[in-house]
Amino acid sequence: MDAHHVPSLKLYFVVFGILMIGTALTVAVAFFDLGPLNNVVMLTVAIVKAMFVVLYFMHVRWGSRLTWVIAGSGFLWLLIMFSFTLMDYMSRGWLQGTLR
Repeated sequence: MDAHHVPSLKLYFVVFGILMIGTALTVAVAFFDLGPLNNVVMLTVAIVKAMFVVLYFMHVRWGSRLTWVIAGSGFLWLLIMFSFTLMDYMSRGWLQGTLR
């Protein structure tokens, strides 16, 4: 671990280029009807872009193990919240007509 790691300007431009390509890919996919794969492709691109932002712009890549644990726990809690939301959404049809 290098406590004073300073990434080069070239690296920032490469990551910025990757983020712009991801944005262009998301916009391009929006114009095509891929059925249920539209959401899958767009979410995959969004996850990859978020990974680059967290790793390079937030300097997690060069952080300590504790930084990795904290960043990972944030994503774990996000997955927990998504799963609770989806459980609620998927179970709404189970009680049709009984709550009215």
